[in-house]
Amino acid sequence: MRRSGPWTLAGAVLGLAVLLSGCGGGPSAEDLAAVDYAPQDPEQWTTSTPAEQGLEPDAVAELFWHAGRLESIYGLVVVKDGSLVAEDYFSLGSVDRTALLQSATKSITGALVGIAIDEGCLAGLDEPMMTYFPELAGQLDDPRKNDITIEQLLQFRAGYQWEESSDELLTALYQGFRPSSLIDVPLVRDPGTGWDYSNLSSHLLSVATSRACDTDLLDFAAEHLFGPLGIEPGDWTQDWDGYRYGMGELNLRARDMARFGQLYLDGGVADGERLIPEDWIDASWTPYTEDAWYSKVGDNFDRTAYGYQWWIIDAGPHTYVLAWGHGGQQIAVVPELDLVIAVTADPLKGDHGGGGWALEKANLNLVADFIAGLPAA
Repeated sequence: MRRSGPWTLAGAVLGLAVLLSGCGGGPSAEDLAAVDYAPQDPEQWTTSTPAEQGLEPDAVAELFWHAGRLESIYGLVVVKDGSLVAEDYFSLGSVDRTALLQSATKSITGALVGIAIDEGCLAGLDEPMMTYFPELAGQLDDPRKNDITIEQLLQFRAGYQWEESSDELLTALYQGFRPSSLIDVPLVRDPGTGWDYSNLSSHLLSVATSRACDTDLLDFAAEHLFGPLGIEPGDWTQDWDGYRYGMGELNLRARDMARFGQLYLDGGVADGERLIPEDWIDASWTPYTEDAWYSKVGDNFDRTAYGYQWWIIDAGPHTYVLAWGHGGQQIAVVPELDLVIAVTADPLKGDHGGGGWALEKANLNLVADFIAGLPAA
């Protein structure tokens, strides 16, 4: 899964053409020469250059040129073959500033579920959700909720509906979930029979893992994930009962997002230490639902399959996996090319309208168009 091939002239031309078509106009040769994407603090990471790692420098320069012209982007980091080859920050972003990941947090929550199962404190994928909410068992309004499993929560196939589908649920999302929300939010289908984007499902995973492992999820992450990766997270908001929001609200630096993506790319091993079981990564990147998303993002943002709290996207000749958060936060991993791209952006809190969606799509398409233009390995 970790092959990288030489950049060809045809691939370079295709990459530039894709970026031009996706972003509405391109830079001159002088513009590209003026772009500075050199890593800003090389002591913190093994660094290299795009050319040394088989990426066309002008294509990378054009990626960053377009990023600098997007309205809401904060940071952009590119890691190739394990080396930091390019980064820059815009607007409010900086190398040391954490950003709100929004729903990209879900992929980290999914990783923590896998670690908890491996540690033996969370029973397993087939365990009923209600095992971890015994105090609510007698209050269920819908007996189908007894059948929801941990795996179905991970897959967004538990039967809970997308919160943006109604004003009432969207209000509940912003007021904050608590464990009892599993009773209050209705099912729209039988568990396991279909896919619905569900912030509640991700949050229930957080609560279940915290209860099963008798820990605060941020402490659990610090011990088993963030600490070994050298990540110092920012705030991770808690719900009314003190549980971390599994669906969002975690703050990380763009570089830390890239480190997490690199961990998955490296099969769950960092500095010789296994942090995540390799079979968990394979399961997380398995497409259980195809064409999951509700609307078109862009010509090169195709397929939108869903695994365990990760998206699977087709872009040109490549398939990449994506941690995706509102506003266009991204951890994009291209296994075929040994490539990780991290993006931080305005989280657009409370903005779910057309204007915010246009900003988010621009950030998503920036990455998808760049990946689509890279030659096949």
